[in-house]
Amino acid sequence: MRPMRGRLHKASLTATELTNPLFPKMTGTRRDELFRKPYSLKETKGIIISDSKAAIQAALESLQRHRLELENFCETHPTFQYTLEPLEIKEGPESARLMAEAGSIAGVGPMAAVAGVLADLAVRDMIEAGAKVAGIENGGEAYFVLNRPLTVSLQAGDTPLSRRVGFRLEKFPVGVATSSGRYSHALSLGDTDAVTVFASTSGLADAVATSVGNMIKDQKGDTVQRGVEHGLSIPGVHGVMIVIDEKVGIGGDVPRIINVTGGKNDE
Repeated sequence: MRPMRGRLHKASLTATELTNPLFPKMTGTRRDELFRKPYSLKETKGIIISDSKAAIQAALESLQRHRLELENFCETHPTFQYTLEPLEIKEGPESARLMAEAGSIAGVGPMAAVAGVLADLAVRDMIEAGAKVAGIENGGEAYFVLNRPLTVSLQAGDTPLSRRVGFRLEKFPVGVATSSGRYSHALSLGDTDAVTVFASTSGLADAVATSVGNMIKDQKGDTVQRGVEHGLSIPGVHGVMIVIDEKVGIGGDVPRIINVTGGKNDE
């Protein structure tokens, strides 16, 4: 089987990550307790959180199953894997159909949504397994259905904001994704430090982050503002934040931005 050239790991250095001590490794049985499970699946690393150990297992099985189905589909449909343009498909596994749908909405190829869609499907399977709290960060793209706030931090290489600022997520469900033209090995046609998108699903956020990032080649004029407006024009997108050098563009319903330096959650 031909490997998928690492594109299942969407944005390692520009990813959002769980940083809040609300989610330590837990093993007790208190009713309000959450469990955390780091995982690795080939080149992708992530973390799962839930109130149910059974749901965490369901998420792991979901990730493995949907990824295998997708790899097999790409073996017989190479255009799906390599195209940078929206692609309509009428058959194939659920993951491929959802990726194609998100890519079409955002105006990019289906692989731009791969990590986000796998996160969405895993959370869905967690809820079907009985979880009331379900969240997953899959190679940097995340989807959360939670009953308490959560902080995620921005990683953008060696830029001043990287690992210093985070977003306080308080409205759920929410999908979060980050793309970069400078610090990610995943393909981007732009030149941003980071484009972070908040949306109704992680798959949509993933595709839109790529779409917005592709259009920003520099920070001249109103380029950044036009990128924000482009992202917000797509149905299902809640908020957009763009970082390029010393310039930051923010629009829509972006969660509260906080200082996470040294583990502190200060305004």
